[in-house]
Amino acid sequence: MVRWKLSSKQWDALDELRFSTRDAKVFRNATIILLSAGGNSKPQIAYELGCSPSTVDNARRAYRRRGLEGLVPRTSPGRPSRATPEYRQALTVAVKTPPQTLGYGFSVWSLARLGQHLKRQTGILLSEDQLGRVLRAEGFSYQRPKHTMKGKRDESAYQRARGRLKALKKKPWTRTPAKC
Repeated sequence: MVRWKLSSKQWDALDELRFSTRDAKVFRNATIILLSAGGNSKPQIAYELGCSPSTVDNARRAYRRRGLEGLVPRTSPGRPSRATPEYRQALTVAVKTPPQTLGYGFSVWSLARLGQHLKRQTGILLSEDQLGRVLRAEGFSYQRPKHTMKGKRDESAYQRARGRLKALKKKPWTRTPAKC
């Protein structure tokens, strides 16, 4: 059985990596090394983290061979994103620019409108779901706009019409004969 010993500096580096990452796998791998240095066995670590014993072996091996870099997966899984750095830059510029200043007849970006604008700019069309993920990755939050007329309508006329409608609804309903 290999005894894991970490210096104070190594422990701090692992702890910093663990709490600075947003990747669950990196967090898990750093935790495996810290638990190993704490004297936990492979089956204990696998049980505590809900992973397989081979995952514990792989994380330990990667750390021995490459240090902290070994805990970070080399490539991201799946196909590379079509959202190139140029696309992301165009996205940032577009989101920060009111649509009307670009000649559009609307005042709020929707995912569909933004996607079509970026397609014209970059030639890349992403689905609305993917565009939303890219927006979040770039630090933007979005939500559906709530379209109301509050503040844009004559409130006194609106209240009069609302009262009139209420009065009309209370009148008894009469059927008018159909013309043949």
